[in-house]
Amino acid sequence: MPVGELPDVFAGVSDQVPDALADHLRVLALIDHHVHGTFNEPVDRGTFEEAINEGSTDPIPSFMTQFDSPLGLSIRRWCAPLLGLDALAGADEYWARRSQFSADELARAMLPAARVGRWIVDTGFKGDLITTPEELTKLSDVPCSEILRLERLAEDLLESGTSPDEFPDAFRAALRGAVDNPDVLGTKTICAYRCGFDIDWSRPDDADVTIEARELADRPRPLRLDSPVLIAFAVHEAAAHGLPIQVHVGFGDRDLDLHRTDPLLLLPLLRSMPPVPVLLLHCYPFQRQAGYLAQAFDHVNFDVGLAINYLGARSTGLVAEALETAPFAKQLFSSDAFGPPELHVLGSVLWRRAMGLVLGAWVRTGDCTAQDAIRIVDMIGVHNAARVYAL
Repeated sequence: MPVGELPDVFAGVSDQVPDALADHLRVLALIDHHVHGTFNEPVDRGTFEEAINEGSTDPIPSFMTQFDSPLGLSIRRWCAPLLGLDALAGADEYWARRSQFSADELARAMLPAARVGRWIVDTGFKGDLITTPEELTKLSDVPCSEILRLERLAEDLLESGTSPDEFPDAFRAALRGAVDNPDVLGTKTICAYRCGFDIDWSRPDDADVTIEARELADRPRPLRLDSPVLIAFAVHEAAAHGLPIQVHVGFGDRDLDLHRTDPLLLLPLLRSMPPVPVLLLHCYPFQRQAGYLAQAFDHVNFDVGLAINYLGARSTGLVAEALETAPFAKQLFSSDAFGPPELHVLGSVLWRRAMGLVLGAWVRTGDCTAQDAIRIVDMIGVHNAARVYAL
């Protein structure tokens, strides 16, 4: 089935981006340090539109479509040509064309356009709906590494029969296994969804952990870990084992209390934990707080992935704010794409376009050279992730 090509990411703004910077951004092979797989089966339009709305899993109301959103516009602008359509083809035309492809065909048509050199994959959410890292590598011809989700690890241990009394040592043994596994580069906590950041972050002793594990193990399956004690235990143990820790921050599903995910609430943890790399993910609308923390703590890094897709054309402003205070060596690139391969493409395309426009303005006003801008792009797009995850 014939497919098209991605338009030039600087179409319409090429006069605002120095040629050397634009040429470099077009071809740079990024490290996407936080991403998920693509859908492994075809989905209907309702499921697709739910997947491009981060905040709700409700059916889309009859009076609207998610194509009428910043992300929907970006899909029509940048992904329609990958399916052989004109840029900004109508939503119905886009969906009709998209429906002619299998899930694997869509992935093979779109993933190469992201120009990613390595995927670092979080496999801890709805793994039955999306490709495994091995399948993602096969579809994109790009290597994958993995992130271990701490809450899922604890739930799996208890669901598989680990007794509460054995749980602390079993959890530590699993982390030692992760340290020895070359495919696992780090860990992640979704405490933002489970309890928020305004908890007691002191390291609990094993007796308290056992009590909380017993209470969790007695619940109906599947288990959902929401104990601040167990989450604090998991994070401190991951740090003690020297594993980088990703932390979901800010923007997410509606079961998250946004006001409890301001990363400044993590200060007690950041001040007391071993200084392993902490990766604050997404961060919108707290990107400036994340930038402050990255400046204040040597072990704190952050990205503005996920929100870049949802802000669409306005993501240039988000990238500009992320560059305000934090050292350039403390920022990373991610897409947080999950499900539709359009999200894997857009995370890359919109980031490249935003970096070109923001840094291009700095070059034009004499605030940095084109070579400075290229070096900043390389740090955020590749080198910082390679250093943080010891690739």
